[in-house]
Amino acid sequence: MPRPSNTQLRRRQIVEALLAVMAERGYDGASVQAIARRAGLAPGLVHYHFTSKQEILLEAVRELARVAERRFEALARRAKTPRDRLRAFIDSRLATGKGASPPAVAGWVVVGAEAVRQPEVRAAHEAAIRAQLVLLERLLGEHAGHALKDGEARQLAAIVLAAIEGAFQLSASARGVMPAGYAAKALMDLVDSRLAALHAAPARSHRRAVAFEKQ
Repeated sequence: MPRPSNTQLRRRQIVEALLAVMAERGYDGASVQAIARRAGLAPGLVHYHFTSKQEILLEAVRELARVAERRFEALARRAKTPRDRLRAFIDSRLATGKGASPPAVAGWVVVGAEAVRQPEVRAAHEAAIRAQLVLLERLLGEHAGHALKDGEARQLAAIVLAAIEGAFQLSASARGVMPAGYAAKALMDLVDSRLAALHAAPARSHRRAVAFEKQ
């Protein structure tokens, strides 16, 4: 893999600085001067690489999506079953430990808030959410097989993604309240329970039909 250029490294450095400052002060409090100080750069260098603070934010959306994708791919390489790949997706978003980044999570929460206010950010945010939803729907379909009917995989994917986004919000705003490391396992347990119920439903229907025929 080719090494990133100095420009790419500098842009990433600025994006990471924005995320760190936003985690502490929000988007409005993340001035170019504050971003430059956190990055250890002169404000002029920030302006050289980005024309505006919004442009840094848009790049942050894309960078956060890339980071999440890389973490998923790293975890998925160890997966042996479709369920393992689904768990890798959930862990890539919610698991603590190696690869976890509280500032990135807080930054993503701020991105969501800015998506309400800024159409350009909303478009980038929606694109990232849509890509996650498509991937999650595919992973659920591979894991569940024929248990999920038309539209059910997408609906369950939406529920899982909404739970992940909610966990991000609470992690950023109520870190001292929620139990450490609760989210990934709890969400996988929820998915397992839902799929177990779907697998059991045809068997129950068959037993009822047989019982009816015997009457």
